[in-house]
Amino acid sequence: MKHKILVIDDEESICLILENFLSANYDVVSKNDGLQALEWLEGNLPDLIICDVQMPNIDGYEFLEKMRQRGYTKHTPVIMLSGTEASKERVKCYRLGAQDFLTKPFNPEELDELIKKNLFPIHYAIKW
Repeated sequence: MKHKILVIDDEESICLILENFLSANYDVVSKNDGLQALEWLEGNLPDLIICDVQMPNIDGYEFLEKMRQRGYTKHTPVIMLSGTEASKERVKCYRLGAQDFLTKPFNPEELDELIKKNLFPIHYAIKW
C-alpha cells in the first residue's frame, strides 16, 4: 500500500507538478486552500502533508495550528512551501509544528529526501 500525501497549494501548477512528481510512489490528494484541506481531514488521514504558506481563506500558519490541535493529525509530518526565503517565516512554521520548510522554486530531489526522512525517519538513509 502506498503512503498517502496531502498537497495543499492555491497555485494549480504547483499541485499538478507535485502530483506528477509524487504519484509514481505515493497516493497524492490535492487541495487548493487550508479550509478545503481541514474539511478533507475530517474523514481522511494522510501519512504526510505538503502545505503552502500563502493561501486564501486559511493560510499555512492557521492550517498548521488547527491541524495540530486535532488528536488524529497531531503527529502527522508537515513540509511547508513558501515563495519567500525569510528566516522569520521559516521559524514561525517550525514553532507551529512543521518538520521542514522549502522555498519555491524547490529542488525535487531535496523534496524527495525530505519526504523519505519524514516517512521513514531512521531507515531512509542508504549509508550512515
